Amino acid sequence: MKQSIGHITLVVHDYDEAIAFYTKKLNFELLEDSYQPEQDKRWVLIAPPGSNGVSLLLAKASNPEQQASVGNQTGGRVFLFLNTDDFWRDYNQMTERGIEFVREPVEQEYGTVAVFADLYGNLWDLIQRKAG
Repeated sequence: MKQSIGHITLVVHDYDEAIAFYTKKLNFELLEDSYQPEQDKRWVLIAPPGSNGVSLLLAKASNPEQQASVGNQTGGRVFLFLNTDDFWRDYNQMTERGIEFVREPVEQEYGTVAVFADLYGNLWDLIQRKAG
């Protein structure tokens, strides 16, 4: 048997502001943005450049419960892990673009890591793993 995770839903307040943040500040690629008339919503997929795995499905919050989870989908824990092949290149570009790092870079036994917040406050690890 072979299985994989295709998408992870990220609940957002607004499609267009989320697309702008992820494509302009994080340099993600917009893979799809199509209207789903039967549900009156959009199907918006984004992914980091060169990614060949999981993509994020940006889903606009449609009720008060979903609105309350925007920015806090994991109760304040790091939610997503952005792997990179060049930590300092990406860290410097992200800080130049105004990304807020809530934990500064540190060298760990597994690699270099720092924690940043997205536009809604979800926490992400930016990480370059050590070889091996």
